[in-house]
Amino acid sequence: MTEVQQDLEDMRMAATAKALGHPARLRILRLLAHTPGCIGGDIVEAVGLAQSTVSEHLRILKEAGVIEGQIDPPRVCYSLSPGALQPLSALIEELDVIRSESACCVNPARAQG
Repeated sequence: MTEVQQDLEDMRMAATAKALGHPARLRILRLLAHTPGCIGGDIVEAVGLAQSTVSEHLRILKEAGVIEGQIDPPRVCYSLSPGALQPLSALIEELDVIRSESACCVNPARAQG
């Protein structure tokens, strides 16, 4: 992967991470994971926020590519976007491996123990 491609991938992952950075959005994602093809009104009821607030959270998640919305007038049916979180998941796994290997810095808690 070239440096330019890596920069683009990093920007996409940062946008995804930012979209995940709200508790209500995480609740929405958990709901969609357990209830594929959820209707917008059902999401509003389950999350317990105002319809306009939920719509804004859905817009942010959709813009980041984390969810998809299929219009079936007068409703919109939402679902998780397949594979959308895989690059972020791979990065987290990579960083977790690095953390578990010997580090160059001494953890103060370990140094005292």
